[in-house]
Amino acid sequence: MWRYPVKSMQGEELNASHVNDRGLLGDRALALVDAETGKVVSAKNPRKWTGIFDFRAVLTTPPQPGDPLPPAAVTLPDGSVMSSADNRFAETVSAVLGRRVMLAAAGAPQPVLEEYWPDMAELDHQDTVTDEAMPEGTFFDLAGVHVLTTSTIDRLRALNPHGRFEVRRFRPNIVVQVSDDVVDFVENKWLGREMHIGDDVILQITEPCPRCVMTTLPQGDLPKDREILRTAARHNDVNVGVYAEVRRPGMIRRGDEVTLG
Repeated sequence: MWRYPVKSMQGEELNASHVNDRGLLGDRALALVDAETGKVVSAKNPRKWTGIFDFRAVLTTPPQPGDPLPPAAVTLPDGSVMSSADNRFAETVSAVLGRRVMLAAAGAPQPVLEEYWPDMAELDHQDTVTDEAMPEGTFFDLAGVHVLTTSTIDRLRALNPHGRFEVRRFRPNIVVQVSDDVVDFVENKWLGREMHIGDDVILQITEPCPRCVMTTLPQGDLPKDREILRTAARHNDVNVGVYAEVRRPGMIRRGDEVTLG
């Protein structure tokens, strides 16, 4: 399980998480906003926001349902750590990014981000930037939960053995270890079905998760690699994993059994 407290920053791997009606509690709860345009800062436009992946955000304490969200501890590219509650936070991050930003909590009626489409024939647009609306009141791209299976990662590795297809590139919330030995895009067959996790949580699988230029960007020791996106485009219509909505909230834990209804 993974949570990303600040949109487009690296996040934190979890052993357990509360799930509310929108997703993992605290996921994409905060975002930087461009002070000039009012648009949400996103690695989807790496030409403008070079280096946003060099930040990492973790919540300082596990969030609890009904309580105020704890601040995030943000590790800057130089290794220093700063609280999102520090009144110098926006000024410090602006200086690193080279563009003035503000820190915002999810809740805007119609948040918008910019997405750069690389010059790749398999994509809907080439070498251009488009404005993309996000779900009202959130900093999610299309839905609150992103599910990915080990089967899909293994399939991508088989298709392109030279690429480093790792979970980190795709920024899922939940990674499902498939119990059989199938190496395939198995999530494609889950659309419309219910996913039961542990004793409490039920998700509705709603749609495939289309990928973007973010998957090609360097993260830590992962190199820049355009073939990551091209492989998904050529073999699975640019999709890696699926989106889901919460039908019943509760608690999920690493190792919980996952079944499909």
